Amino acid sequence: AYLTVSIEPLPPVVVGDAVTLKCNFKTDGKMREIVWYRVTDGGTIKQKIFTFDAMFSTNFSQMENYRKREDLVYQSTVRLPEVRISDNGPYECHVGIYDRATREKVVLASGNVFLNVMAPPTSISVLAADTPAPFSRYQAQNFTLVCVVSGGKPAPLVYFKRDGEPIEATPLPEPPVGAGSWAPRNLLHRDLDDTKMPKSLAADGELGMGNPFPTADPPRGLAAERESVTESIPETVVSREFPRWVHMAEPIYYFRHTHAPVSDGTVEARATLTWTLNPQIDNEALFSCEVKHPALSMPMQSEVTLVAPKGPKITMTPTRAHVGDTVRILVQGFQNEVFPEPLFTWTRVGSRLLDGSAEHDGKELVLERVPAELNGSMYRCTAQNPLGSTDTHTRLIVFENPNIPRGPEDSNGSLPGHCGFRFVLALTLTVILELT
Repeated sequence: AYLTVSIEPLPPVVVGDAVTLKCNFKTDGKMREIVWYRVTDGGTIKQKIFTFDAMFSTNFSQMENYRKREDLVYQSTVRLPEVRISDNGPYECHVGIYDRATREKVVLASGNVFLNVMAPPTSISVLAADTPAPFSRYQAQNFTLVCVVSGGKPAPLVYFKRDGEPIEATPLPEPPVGAGSWAPRNLLHRDLDDTKMPKSLAADGELGMGNPFPTADPPRGLAAERESVTESIPETVVSREFPRWVHMAEPIYYFRHTHAPVSDGTVEARATLTWTLNPQIDNEALFSCEVKHPALSMPMQSEVTLVAPKGPKITMTPTRAHVGDTVRILVQGFQNEVFPEPLFTWTRVGSRLLDGSAEHDGKELVLERVPAELNGSMYRCTAQNPLGSTDTHTRLIVFENPNIPRGPEDSNGSLPGHCGFRFVLALTLTVILELT
């Protein structure tokens, strides 16, 4: 007797699809059994998912008589109604027949197929690295957007756009194994006015040579060392809204793409885009992260608009503060949508805060048991992100607390010892009258 087994190959399938595994075999012997296995752990474990035992089967009418000499073609199918990521992997079909010469001998053959299950990404988000971060009007600083894509299998293709146009970025090498997280701020080496390098010099510099970045030293194409003369500008002349430095109109973008496997079989992809931030042209710029994946009919995307904070809205509770109350001053929002997350710094104009510190970080400033001395004090909240900075002031008015007496008065409203004082005064007057 002879036996040949083959399984029809399968294209990649998407999670949730129905899949049919088909095992074709040809033989001139009598059927003994058909067993389907799911193979795991690199082939060390085989899990039965379907068994057909002809010896105990009553529904055997489709099988031809084993005494016939012509070839018989059979097909065994296993249907998976809704595939999951855990169904990904190899499958085997094992077929056994009785030998024509002797019924005691069983001939075995098998075939295998790999089921490739794809999963579209389930979430995509764009965030800013190193937030909250301050605004610098003296020194150029780089800025990094991070796009996180989760739930996909295989790893998706991630790319950035600015104002709807694809960004041509210089790829950065993968970080070495065992190294810490990549710090994008190492890309820049600037002093106060190093950013006035002509574009032609940058094009002919290290970046223009096409050499890969050395692993030990960070790239220096964004800010080459050069001599510069910096004039002294009084603080009252420097604007808070616009930095004093100038650099190339067209920024150079750097791109890095990494992915890490997740326990559920999916991949988390992270893409970073780094460039030298220019608040004049980057404020209100729209950046989008887009994802292409074979399980998606159209790209996924998430977008953010870089915006500096403007017009913080501050509330104070209670609205009518009394001596001894706990006052909370909170930033509830802005007149615009702000990205990335601002950094909030509280100061007291002309003095230190109630706890003796010079400043306090956070959206809320808490003043415990305010004394009367704080009446009329002015508080400044500075909200800033890498695109700009803004200040808002609020004045604290402290009223007298009716629940706290001004002095140690008795229940009749008179000070203790008044009766004794009146007795001494009357006695003194009597003595004076008698003497006169």
